Amino acid sequence: MDASVPDVDYTEYTNRQLVAIPIALLAVAIVVLTVATALTGLPVALGIEFTGGTEMQVVTDDSPAEITSTFDEDVDSITPIAGQTDTYQLTFQADDADPLLEQAEAAGYEIESVGERSASFASDSQRQAIFGLMVAFGGMAALVALMFRTFIPSIAVIASAFSDIVIPLALMRLFDIELTLGTVAALLMLVGYSVDSDLLLNNHVLRRRGDFYTSTFRAMRTGITMTTTSIAAMIVMTVVSYLLGIPLLPDVGLILVFGLLTDLMNTYLLNVSLLRYYKYEGIAK
Repeated sequence: MDASVPDVDYTEYTNRQLVAIPIALLAVAIVVLTVATALTGLPVALGIEFTGGTEMQVVTDDSPAEITSTFDEDVDSITPIAGQTDTYQLTFQADDADPLLEQAEAAGYEIESVGERSASFASDSQRQAIFGLMVAFGGMAALVALMFRTFIPSIAVIASAFSDIVIPLALMRLFDIELTLGTVAALLMLVGYSVDSDLLLNNHVLRRRGDFYTSTFRAMRTGITMTTTSIAAMIVMTVVSYLLGIPLLPDVGLILVFGLLTDLMNTYLLNVSLLRYYKYEGIAK
């Protein structure tokens, strides 16, 4: 991946032109999540960590349709395990694994692993995950406010971080990626990535010598190199973990790729436009 920094002449674009794409994509993401909530009751699909249920890994030469007919309970998903012949990961809403085990054994399946999670425990996990995201975002907002103590630079970082979470969530819905403990961890990582790149830009523009555009380019030179390197690493992790059949990591890697690409857009379009307004047209004028 080419990590060279493009020579962007920001003077050719108005602030409205710079924010148009980030705001439009954020609006589309909010619409996607709103429609999904209206249709399904949830903005994104939840994994069994948050709903309760049973996961079972079996070895069989049956087709997915035959596997489905084997069980009395509905099979939520049947996922082939890459690199392992005739091996499937099955998920069920039922949190009692015993009847499912009996039916799998009666069908002649080789059971490699099984795990179950009660609905009450899953509900506790769901609340803790939501609370963790809220604490992380709230802590980030408070830290930014204390660091800059001015409205526009602070809101630029917070708005960018908000968009860095919402757009990947919408893409999770479109790509049918479930919200699990692993994907929640990926979203928490995106909060950190977002704050890191935005603070880098804000510090260069507000606290270092040099005109606005020189400071912005200095921040871009470091920030884009750092972010594109992380994107390349996440792409490699996603592809390798998928080919090796490692569960969870492909989804985590894909979410981080979504979020880091979103962060590039928000930092160097949305955040730059708000900082430029603050420097030349806002209260810093």
